[in-house]
Amino acid sequence: MTPPEHLDLGDGAYLRWFSVTDAPALAKAVDESLDHLKPWMAWADARSGDVLFQRSRLRTLRSLMERGEEWQYGVFDRDDDRVLGSIGLMTRRGPGTLEIGYWLHVDAGGHGYATRGAAALTDVALAQPKIHAVAIYCDEANERSAAIPRRLGYTLVGVHRRAPEAPGETGREMLWTMTAER
Repeated sequence: MTPPEHLDLGDGAYLRWFSVTDAPALAKAVDESLDHLKPWMAWADARSGDVLFQRSRLRTLRSLMERGEEWQYGVFDRDDDRVLGSIGLMTRRGPGTLEIGYWLHVDAGGHGYATRGAAALTDVALAQPKIHAVAIYCDEANERSAAIPRRLGYTLVGVHRRAPEAPGETGREMLWTMTAER
């Protein structure tokens, strides 16, 4: 399976696989959004806003893509050279399932980027012959994140207990799924 490198989201917005050359813009986006991301993202710390850290991480992502395990897309707008966020497909939930994860720059919320990006990656994932379901996980308290699968018609399968990993988490993780049958 190899998802497309570029996906048009309409209105000038698009997803594109991250490359190592995106490290400065990605580090800047994370750094500018740390206060916004910290409650929900365990990885959101000062190190993640560092260019050298992001360059190393993006090199690792390339090998994950080559192994068919993870594809991370930057969210961009044709009229803006900033990284507006990231949306990815990951195989970590087992055979037949792809997980979608996302975050947006603090100033990029409310424009539909995450919803349109998640919709596009849902379609890509479910078009793959061996994929039967797409999953989105988020903490029960993360209302903005949960609004996306709800808006896209995903089914809330359940809420499971797990140890909180980020300061805003309650330890009640929602599992949303979309199946090929829809």
